[in-house]
Amino acid sequence: MDSWRKIRSIARHTGNTAAERERQLPEEVAIALSCNGSTQAVMMGTPADLRDFATGFLMTEGIAQPDEIESIEPVETELGIDLQIRVTEEAASRLAIRRRSMAGPVGCGLCGIESLEAAMHVPPLIPRNAACRLTPGDVSRAMAQLPTFQPLHDATRAVHGAAFFDPRQGIILAREDVGRHNALDKLIGAMVLSGTDRTGGAIVITSRVSIDMVQKVLRCGTPILIATSSPTASALDLAKRNGLTVVALARGDQFEIFTHPHRIDPSQADNEGPSHAVR
Repeated sequence: MDSWRKIRSIARHTGNTAAERERQLPEEVAIALSCNGSTQAVMMGTPADLRDFATGFLMTEGIAQPDEIESIEPVETELGIDLQIRVTEEAASRLAIRRRSMAGPVGCGLCGIESLEAAMHVPPLIPRNAACRLTPGDVSRAMAQLPTFQPLHDATRAVHGAAFFDPRQGIILAREDVGRHNALDKLIGAMVLSGTDRTGGAIVITSRVSIDMVQKVLRCGTPILIATSSPTASALDLAKRNGLTVVALARGDQFEIFTHPHRIDPSQADNEGPSHAVR
């Protein structure tokens, strides 16, 4: 299934003229995540990088760790895509105790959570002495590189992106989706499956920083989150308590640091280097 298709608009108005216009628009399909025959979530998303998505989603939602996932098989149906996942008996037992049946709109972050306790679960702490440090120049370099890793956005102008920036290499992984949570889950899944050192760089997202996005990054263990848009106050509360550095409103060489600023060190020399993407 393709990630986009060509659609002809009825009329594109420019001043006093109108004409048909062909555009590339992203696909949006229902994606079910079924663990051992039981549906755990149904999300609307882009039908690409589905194994990355399943791995990242199960990990960041606390459903199963990567080493508890035995197999992932995408199956296309008339209604969408069923990601048929086999997890270990231990993970399946936890699911039976903590049932979460989620039916959400595009990349819905906390849809279907059955209690306030589950929604506001406390993710792992990022150690204050986590080794990764960036310079202001690194942040600017990450933002400058990001557009070159967003081909679907370039074609459609309708999707979110998430990328992993290594200060020695630049952006090495990126994923896109119509849903911002899905894009982040896909990136985290790709990092896990490729064996990327998740503690050695920063995650970059093309969206706001909400509390559920912070939860996912904390579960990933990456110490720095860079975003193009603004954070929510509650997201910053969680990030501050749990040791995550949040850099937001990052555009060009301008950005604002909201939590744990010691990881953005202007006294360091800039880490100049090429970007090497892991596809």
